[in-house]
Amino acid sequence: MSAVKDIEFTQIAADWNSIKLGEESPQALLAMRNGLTTKQDQDKGDYKVSRIETIGSGWIDETRVRFASDVREKDVENYRIQKGDILFSHINSDPHLGKTGFAERDYEDLLHGMNLLLIRANPDVFEAEFLNRVFQYYRNIGVFISICSRSVNQSSINQAKLKAVEVPLPPLPEQKKIAHILSTVQRAIEAQERIIQTTTELKKALMHKLFTEGLRHEPQKQTEIGPVPESWEVVKLGKHIQIAHGYAFKGEFFVTDGPTVLTPGNFKLDGGLYWGKRTKYTTESYEPNVVLNPGKLVVVMTDLTPTAKLLGGPAFIPEGRTILHNQRIGKVALKGANTTLQFLYWVFLSESFKRYMRQTATGSTVRHTSPSKIYQYAFGLPSLEEQAQAVDCLAKVDAKLANAEDKKSALQDLFRTLLHQLMTAKTRVHELEFHLPS
Repeated sequence: MSAVKDIEFTQIAADWNSIKLGEESPQALLAMRNGLTTKQDQDKGDYKVSRIETIGSGWIDETRVRFASDVREKDVENYRIQKGDILFSHINSDPHLGKTGFAERDYEDLLHGMNLLLIRANPDVFEAEFLNRVFQYYRNIGVFISICSRSVNQSSINQAKLKAVEVPLPPLPEQKKIAHILSTVQRAIEAQERIIQTTTELKKALMHKLFTEGLRHEPQKQTEIGPVPESWEVVKLGKHIQIAHGYAFKGEFFVTDGPTVLTPGNFKLDGGLYWGKRTKYTTESYEPNVVLNPGKLVVVMTDLTPTAKLLGGPAFIPEGRTILHNQRIGKVALKGANTTLQFLYWVFLSESFKRYMRQTATGSTVRHTSPSKIYQYAFGLPSLEEQAQAVDCLAKVDAKLANAEDKKSALQDLFRTLLHQLMTAKTRVHELEFHLPS
């Protein structure tokens, strides 16, 4: 590793300079200013106007703007966003404070609105994209939280404090190389996000087709649930499944490790489970029949949000950990051989079933369903052979989606690592050889 030196918030290469954002000799920034204050419309106007949500994804999203008309020509010129401009969130809740959006081109009709600072780097001092990455790094290590002022619902950073922040200042050629490396990884992340979005839309369309038209181009018949292929039978879930409640584990025994108590907080909206910070573990004793064996199908019976988006959401129990059957989760068992758990998993994920769950849920803040309500859901049941074909089609789409999500996650890890190493000179660009995950 190269020799390093300390500056106010971090370490940098010993042969780098540093500069405060408000420095005037040399002038670090050409502008740091508040946005245009004008009457805005949600739907139409001559000009788009940026807002906090415009940079919610880390770049400038022109679909998340407001509109303004009757803007003076002088203001249009003063507030039009230019290539290299950085929109900085200086008033926000703590997790979003210091987010930035970077302008990759000149905009003809997008104006800088209030509630975001516009920061315009001096090109003789900063590569604008490098400065944007510095802001990302400083946000990650908590710099902006450390200098903010707090009120009840949000935090803010005034311009004087931001101008006093000392940042790394490598030579311009090195800034450009650092920015290029990080931009390459960012582009790869965005490519995976596009694949995820496209595949998600494909999955939704495919599910609709499979549950209404089937795979065999059959003539359709009208039924109480709408048109379905002629060979299908319309049945209720209660004819084919039995749902069992779990055990009411006591919160006083919850710990940070041990057997996992499965809760609605472990379910993904698009099916399956994950083990995040909300995962609960227990030291409470339990009967062997409370253990959920790998391959069992479970569904959410209680949703802790008013929107009830998780109700009825399915997952298969994975291998690799002891998972306990909690009372808020239903365990699904088949009554006969006319369907499979794999096919029913996709029935539970269908838009029609999710809508039925929301419509029949009880409770105001915490929403509930019951086995009896689930049993009443009617759906079209194809032959076992066609069920298997549908499951295979959807599993392939799911696999493509999971692959893209894994690649995105790996790229995000790579980006965070490179951002830290390049900004602290743990890795220098002339030493770096990296390959994007394939």
